[in-house]
Amino acid sequence: QVHVVESGVGLVQAGGSLRLSCAASGSIFRVDAMGWYRQAPGKQRELVAIIANSDSTTYADPVEGRFSISRDNTKDTVYLQMNSLKPEDTAVYYCYINARGHYWGQGTQVTVSS
Repeated sequence: QVHVVESGVGLVQAGGSLRLSCAASGSIFRVDAMGWYRQAPGKQRELVAIIANSDSTTYADPVEGRFSISRDNTKDTVYLQMNSLKPEDTAVYYCYINARGHYWGQGTQVTVSS
């Protein structure tokens, strides 16, 4: 059993910054890709950023240059630094971990006010 716990719920004004973190625990043999998805009201869940265990990263176009994903393999933790936030970044953010299976966090609300 793998548990995924997110932290960093936030309310911020446009132009501000937030940092999300997500830690995996439990029966983990190896963590491969780690990432973040988001789902805004009335929209489908979409990829925000993903980082492989080689540290190669992929970002969605809307966040490229503003968000930065990183990981600490000693803690099985992934981070998402979000800068220059916009109201359209408002969504529930979900952590994703591929650890010989697909695991999701419970979701954390990020609200960006204009």
